[in-house]
Amino acid sequence: MDCIFCKIIAGEIPSDKVYEDENVLAFRDINPQAPVHVLIVPKKHMRNILECDAQTAAAVTEAVGKVARQEGVSVSGFRVVTNCGRDGAQSVEHLHFHLLGGDKLSESMA
Repeated sequence: MDCIFCKIIAGEIPSDKVYEDENVLAFRDINPQAPVHVLIVPKKHMRNILECDAQTAAAVTEAVGKVARQEGVSVSGFRVVTNCGRDGAQSVEHLHFHLLGGDKLSESMA
């Protein structure tokens, strides 16, 4: 499989890891769009949220809370986004969530 996130999960490509458990890996985005920009990625490969099962959704949700507290944005606020498909601006076909915070974010979602 030629998935960059699978290679990061396997340790074949280095990342700035901020959280890991048996189901999820979280690492800093290499092109941050906010002072805090962490990608939260299920270790099980699935293309996008349409393939996400309940167990994975629960694991990701738990990781979001842990990462937000660890990164110091749980009180001030943050945004979690996942893109789906080409028209949804998904650049890597492995389900991933962007946790953005650390500053006042724009109200625009475009």
